[in-house]
Amino acid sequence: MRVPILNLLYCTPCLHRQLPQKRMILRNSSSVTAFVFGGFSGQSEVHVPLFFLFLGLYVCTVVGNVGLLTVIGLHSSLHTPMYFFLFNLSWIDLCYSCVFTPKMLHDFLSENIISYAGCMAQLFFFCFLVNSECYVLVSMAYDRYVAICRPLWYPVTMAPQACALLMAGSYGVGFAGAMAHTGNMLRLTFCGSNVIDHYLCEVLPLLQLSCTSPRTNELVFFVVVGMVIATSSVSIVISYALILSSILRIPSAEGQSKAFGTCGSHLTAVALFFGSGAFTYLTTSFPGSAGLSKYASVFYTNVVPMLNPLIYSLRNKDVKLALGKTLKRMLF
Repeated sequence: MRVPILNLLYCTPCLHRQLPQKRMILRNSSSVTAFVFGGFSGQSEVHVPLFFLFLGLYVCTVVGNVGLLTVIGLHSSLHTPMYFFLFNLSWIDLCYSCVFTPKMLHDFLSENIISYAGCMAQLFFFCFLVNSECYVLVSMAYDRYVAICRPLWYPVTMAPQACALLMAGSYGVGFAGAMAHTGNMLRLTFCGSNVIDHYLCEVLPLLQLSCTSPRTNELVFFVVVGMVIATSSVSIVISYALILSSILRIPSAEGQSKAFGTCGSHLTAVALFFGSGAFTYLTTSFPGSAGLSKYASVFYTNVVPMLNPLIYSLRNKDVKLALGKTLKRMLF
């Protein structure tokens, strides 16, 4: 079996004197200091079309989320708990897409190489933002539960201090999960192939390249991911079960429709994020599904951050009204 030339560039000490100086980067005599992304295709003719496709998605993501952040920040009518959580969701989506999309775009037109330190940094921020977004969505579900099921207690329960604590908890859990994944990844040795069969540094593709036993990492991965998915999904399901029970007790159809309308955007965002993420990770358990998982992950890493601003702006009257006022100020 032929060994990819880029593996030799970073993993074979015996070639140290034969390679150009800029490619002789070793942490020690046997471990790699750079990785190569396998990306989507080895065919160079599709790289330019893919570059423009993902560039379009990235521009829409940045414009949409920056626009939503600006609208919420400028209009005092949107300074409520629901839009405070939405502000944080947009901020996470914006940072999330900036972690790997610029590097992905660069790789379509140049060498798809990332340093060891850069890969670990990308892994940390990826895990931090994904875990944080899960709990931001939980906080949004809790906000809707209090608004519909406990409306008289809403001003007290969702006071600014409580909302700040919910967000601090979301970011804290995200940070703890990222530290667990990245800290355990740093203890591994990579001395064989350095080609990551993905377009970003993610836990499972990296574990496949380890020269040391990754059992501890796999255990940590499934425990942390399992806890995040279980607690967030169960919390959201319970919240909406109680919300549905309260809505069905509303006597008027108009009241029920209005209550459902306040939850529609959030439910859509939850379904897209958790649905695409679950599909991506569940497919990794099937033989020969690594390629399918890689393509499926495009949806929750590139498409969902772009769709969230559209979901909340097109389905929300308050956001549309505030957006219209902002555009009038800018144009006139």
